[in-house]
Amino acid sequence: MGSVDTAMLLWGALLLIAGGLIFIYMLLLIWSPEPIVTRQSETYYRSCKSSDKPLPLTRLQDPATVDLSVVIPAYNETERLPIMLEQTISHLTSINEQRKKHSSKNNKSSKAKLSSPSSRPRTFEVLIVDDGSTDGTSDASLALARSKYPNIDIKVVKMELNQGKGAAVRHGMLYSGGQQLLMVDADGASRFQDLERLWEGMDEITGGDDAGEGVVVGSRAHMVKTEAVVKRSFIRNMLMRCLHTLLLIVGVGHIRDTQCGFKLFSRPAARKMFPYQHLPSWMFDVELLLLAKAQNIPVREVDVQWHEVGGSKLNVVKASLGMLRDLGVIRGNMLLGRWGVGKDGGKEKVE
Repeated sequence: MGSVDTAMLLWGALLLIAGGLIFIYMLLLIWSPEPIVTRQSETYYRSCKSSDKPLPLTRLQDPATVDLSVVIPAYNETERLPIMLEQTISHLTSINEQRKKHSSKNNKSSKAKLSSPSSRPRTFEVLIVDDGSTDGTSDASLALARSKYPNIDIKVVKMELNQGKGAAVRHGMLYSGGQQLLMVDADGASRFQDLERLWEGMDEITGGDDAGEGVVVGSRAHMVKTEAVVKRSFIRNMLMRCLHTLLLIVGVGHIRDTQCGFKLFSRPAARKMFPYQHLPSWMFDVELLLLAKAQNIPVREVDVQWHEVGGSKLNVVKASLGMLRDLGVIRGNMLLGRWGVGKDGGKEKVE
């Protein structure tokens, strides 16, 4: 009788475990987002020179057309974007002026010497990806470009639907012409001048080779005990600590700050990462870093300056629950082989 009871208990335990695994798998299927779809209209941009007739964007698989693409995901950013854009353009133009002077001095000292990529002015484009805004972000961006920056290559893409920051960044990267591709938040919280620190980090990884693969992550980890972070709400700081603990479990704990919206990608690295990105939400950074890790793409973390900017659209409670769900979705799909390099996600879906 005892052996029968033991066998029944074992079978019951096995059924319970099997049922639990099936339940978890069903949750994974339910919570996994649908493939990110690109609409045909989203493969075109408007600019101050072509506001009425949209022009086709450069695709990531095509050769680079400029040295740097600055990809700015924007959702209802009519108030914060002008300040951020001013900082961006001011830095890029001032750096180019410095490079022109440096190049001119080099040419005078040695007429036979050609200007190197490190001294010549950088060509760049600014790509604003409007993630289905309802406050006229696209039109406001075009008006700003027309009135203040008529000679700057500012491109505005309008997403037909609001899909999330991850989807907006992915789209901008898939349709940028830069040899280096920078993602930067529209709030201007990261000091844009620190682009030079990221660029130096990229040069150290790739040796200045355009075919080199690399990712440089802006990091605020050095600011944990500074006033900028201490003054943040208790809930936000607690969320940050919990996130880092979970990232250790997921597999990217070696990166101290995965969520800083200031990251630089080489074009070859971006080609191996963004086509396989699935998450449209704000945890997409973790998925990208796992994709880099899976392909042995070098990732370097560089300290940057950062300050909190008001007007955030992040709901802390909702974001916390979404964070837990998305981390589970990322890890579960990768462990089961549903997501990752070489999967169907690499085939862009255009409607």
